[in-house]
Amino acid sequence: MRLTDVIRRPLVTEKTTIQREDGRTIAFEVAAGATKVEIRQAIERLLGSKVATVRTAIAHGKTKRQGRFEGRRPDWKKAYVTLRPGEKLPEFIEGA
Repeated sequence: MRLTDVIRRPLVTEKTTIQREDGRTIAFEVAAGATKVEIRQAIERLLGSKVATVRTAIAHGKTKRQGRFEGRRPDWKKAYVTLRPGEKLPEFIEGA
C-alpha cells in the first residue's frame, strides 16, 4: 500500500479540534484495511514526526432515504494519532 492509500484525509470536526488543542493528537480518515503499524509508518513518513500511539475506530455508515428508496453509506475507519512528547504538529495541519 502507498502512503496516500493509507491516509485518506485529516478529520476536522468539533471533537478533533478540541483534541488537537493539546498539540499532540491528530485524527485522520484511513483505509478500512489499514493496520495500526501501517498508519504509524505512513504518518511518520508524511509528517516527519514520531508517533507515540495509534487508536483506531470503525465508523458505521448511516442509513439514508431519498423518498421511498433507502440506501446505506459505506463504513469507514478513523485513526487518532498521538505524537511523542516534544514533537510538534506540522504547520499545515494546525490551521485546518
